[in-house]
Amino acid sequence: MSTTNPSPLWQPTAEGIAQARVTKFQAWAAERHGAPADGGYAALHRWSVDELDTFWKAVTEFFDVRFSTPYARVLGDRAMPGADWFPGGTLNYAEHALRAAETRADEPALLYVDETHESVPVTWSDLRRQVGSLAAELRALGVRPGDRVSGYLPNVPQAVVALLATAAVGGVWTSCAPDFGARSVLDRFQQVEPVVLFAVDGYRYGGKEHDRRETVAELRRELPTLRAVVHIPLLGTEAPEDALEWSALTSADVEPVFEQVPFGHPLWVLYSSGTTGLPKAIVQSQGGILVEHLKQLGLHCDLGPEDRFFWYTSTGWMMWNFLVSGLLTGTTIVLYDGSPGYPDTGAQWRIAERTGATLFGTSAAYVMACRKAGVHPSRDFDLSRVRCVATTGSPLPPDGFRWLHDEVREDLWIASVSGGTDVCSCFAGAVPTLPVYIGELQAAGLGTDLQSWDSSGKPLTDEVGELVVTNPMPSMPIRFWNDPDGSRYHDSYFDTYPGVWRHGDWITVTSRGSVVIHGRSDSTLNRQGVRMGSADIYEAVERLPEIKESLVIGVEQPDGGYWMPLFVHLAPGAVLDEDLLSRIKGTIREQLSPRHVPDEVIEVPGVPHTLTGKRIEVPVKRLLQGASMEKAVNVGSVDNVELLRFYEKLARERG
Repeated sequence: MSTTNPSPLWQPTAEGIAQARVTKFQAWAAERHGAPADGGYAALHRWSVDELDTFWKAVTEFFDVRFSTPYARVLGDRAMPGADWFPGGTLNYAEHALRAAETRADEPALLYVDETHESVPVTWSDLRRQVGSLAAELRALGVRPGDRVSGYLPNVPQAVVALLATAAVGGVWTSCAPDFGARSVLDRFQQVEPVVLFAVDGYRYGGKEHDRRETVAELRRELPTLRAVVHIPLLGTEAPEDALEWSALTSADVEPVFEQVPFGHPLWVLYSSGTTGLPKAIVQSQGGILVEHLKQLGLHCDLGPEDRFFWYTSTGWMMWNFLVSGLLTGTTIVLYDGSPGYPDTGAQWRIAERTGATLFGTSAAYVMACRKAGVHPSRDFDLSRVRCVATTGSPLPPDGFRWLHDEVREDLWIASVSGGTDVCSCFAGAVPTLPVYIGELQAAGLGTDLQSWDSSGKPLTDEVGELVVTNPMPSMPIRFWNDPDGSRYHDSYFDTYPGVWRHGDWITVTSRGSVVIHGRSDSTLNRQGVRMGSADIYEAVERLPEIKESLVIGVEQPDGGYWMPLFVHLAPGAVLDEDLLSRIKGTIREQLSPRHVPDEVIEVPGVPHTLTGKRIEVPVKRLLQGASMEKAVNVGSVDNVELLRFYEKLARERG
């Protein structure tokens, strides 16, 4: 991996740097808290990790975080796991998310878009009124601080209202998208025992209606802790027996009452992909998410009241929670409920055009699909308001950077970002005042001491190592649900380097402070001591028009050998003949490394993914090593279990 790109793909203008909120924050923090006035972002970042307490105090003051009870100090205990943030302080996340209603009552807080691509606004005052009405009804149903409230909902305004009303009463929100089957939902919700379920009757996707009433009935049967079910008739059906009607719960004109809860009070439960065992039920706090998201969205994404924030996501992915937090910065958020490619591959660009999105977030996979399909965003859509295109889900390949630059706009800020459900934020990514280099994330986030370590815990520069974070972040989990002694939490992140968060990604931190993500460290390819992330292979191979998608696995053999197959899902009409085989191997040999030419190239009917769209590498590796399906993978977390049977059969045939 070269880290000596000769020149940046994009550079912010002097005016852009001066106007960026992170620049204003640096000048403000220099005046009040001793931050460096000079040295730009690098100096500010160094200060933010060296003076962690002061930095986070400055964030709360700069964004006017309202503590109803003052905190005693910023960090009561900084040990990981278990850091104790702002002890004594009380506040409410939903109160901060609805603050813009005080000054911009009639402007849109939400723009809701379905597959017709027409947008429907919900004003700040109406959002606040609905949250007030629903919060009062939740209290009337006996929902108390700490009770869990669940949503089986698509990305619709009702989901935002339900989350904020739950937070307003001090409840703990948790959600799954309605494309999740009953078993997947129950694997998640049964762990946290919700008292209320908000559920749609169905959803629309790809131009079709999908009825989910039978699934909802099964959820009701299998969740004995439910006291109430709220019916949201997205498809216009009648409420089932004993269910409450959404419209009846949200029609009153009631001022919201915001329960003042401790900083570390749980806000929501997110779930890891859960590729083995039950999904990890990750609990994050009201205060931790509030201050981390104000920093991330306000300073890194540079969002404010004049912005419109669109990220393609579902309620089953942490990016939905991140999107909702755009409200904290007074930003109008765009909710799209539908297929990312309906009625054509250009769908997301059309939504960005019609909603006037200024920050457009999507997946690296979508960018590469547009490139492959010959989509021309700037030719076919008015994207003049889009300042930034951000991508996540997997590393954005160099060709993706070039395509966005060439096909959207030359002066486009391209922000490839990387973080995780585990912190519901980014470790590295967008910085509006720094240049963008092809294939690289701009920098580590403020307050995040992100490093690349070797196996002995030595920091590396310009070399591949483990992604570690050496100081606590406010949005790190306060705990996992059903993990009474904390052992599962500890083993997930702190078993390799005591007291230091190891995320499970291979990264390079370059000498100029940018970051390159190479893929998961637990499925990394290690040939003759040379390590390479699977993302590097995908980026090279999937440039070939015949390859729709690929999966590469490095399998340690019982005899000490190493088998590295490349599985390819071919585009319609393509054939895996000698010519294509030769081009695949030649591409990897020439662009990456002769050592990482696969031992075999095997055609497959498809590549399995988690429900949040990540390629399933480690479970396939376990299947190929002879593990049974039950031991290798949690089948409820997979988008297409039948695809895994191919790899199971292959392992049997190989003996």
